[in-house]
Amino acid sequence: MKNKTTNKNLGQAVIATENEHKLKEIGDILKDFHLEILSIKDVGLEGLEIIEDGKTFKENALIKAKAVMEKTGRLTIADDSGLEVDILDNQPGIHSARFAGENATDYENNKKLLKLLEGIPLHDRTARFVCVMVAVFPNGDIVVSRGECPGIISFEPKGESGFGYDPLFIVKECNKTFAEMGEEEKNKVSHRAVALEDLKEKLKTRLEIK
Repeated sequence: MKNKTTNKNLGQAVIATENEHKLKEIGDILKDFHLEILSIKDVGLEGLEIIEDGKTFKENALIKAKAVMEKTGRLTIADDSGLEVDILDNQPGIHSARFAGENATDYENNKKLLKLLEGIPLHDRTARFVCVMVAVFPNGDIVVSRGECPGIISFEPKGESGFGYDPLFIVKECNKTFAEMGEEEKNKVSHRAVALEDLKEKLKTRLEIK
């Protein structure tokens, strides 16, 4: 059994992403955890190429977290997240960010999704956002959490905030899209929020924080 990491080892955490939206969401949710949140840019790894060739959200998150932790020697947190649409056999899934091509824009990905769902009634457009969060410690310990947010795909974009598929994803319990929510409201119900809350509890246990 591995020793628990002490609190003094966890002064900083690197978030393994260059996505400013994700960085802010993760930072906001972890703001009360007494961590100095560092970005890829902060640790001099901006532009780092990581081949995400995993077949699941967990595998891809682990690949990213390990790669950055090995280069920085710091606790690293990475996530892999995406949209699963039931009637499309859980597509786009791990390919959510590049659904319409390697360098696809949010607009192009959303356009492709709507095209594939043409003629599908609302009750058959069920979907979920999934987020798997992985924390990798310098001593090799790994903590994994998962969060889901159920919803349905709208017939057209709604709302001005958010990113990715947020304008199309109607949150089941709120009856509005992520893009129609403010950041505070979204951070209470999103798949990333659920995964991070779970991760926080697991980190508290690992760090013996009460």
